[in-house]
Amino acid sequence: MKRAVYPGSFDPVTLGHLDVIKRSAKLVDELIVAVLQNNKKNPLFSVEERVKILKEVTKDISNIRIESFSGLSIDFAQRCEAGFLVRGLRAITDFDYELQMAQTNRIMAPEVDTVFLTTSLEYAYLSSSTVKEVAFYGGDISKFVPEPVVRAIESKLAERQPMK
Repeated sequence: MKRAVYPGSFDPVTLGHLDVIKRSAKLVDELIVAVLQNNKKNPLFSVEERVKILKEVTKDISNIRIESFSGLSIDFAQRCEAGFLVRGLRAITDFDYELQMAQTNRIMAPEVDTVFLTTSLEYAYLSSSTVKEVAFYGGDISKFVPEPVVRAIESKLAERQPMK
């Protein structure tokens, strides 16, 4: 069985992430979308919320499993017996960082390859950080994230607004 892990924080999942998820799911028998618990970041959504949102927006893709993890993605890939890590590339700046990580991972676990998918051109500019910033200032994020994510972000930001 060809199994891959697509790790990320997905805070929030964007249309760019979904593009990579759909395309990489076609390449393997099973794709594990792995939501990282990153203690260095201050996420908008909890890990549990991100897993729930990802399950909702990928429910029509039959060979996907959504899980959470902490620690190194290469260790998680080994535990899952995945042969590949999937990484999306938006720009040359992504490539520099991702190549270093792929080479490090290759030394740590030579049996796990890294596969890079370039982001579709329409999403090359898109990041979770951009989505959060636009949403924070009341901008329309419907062109950047699926509708369930729009609703989740609006709800989350409404919770954070001070009472009038």
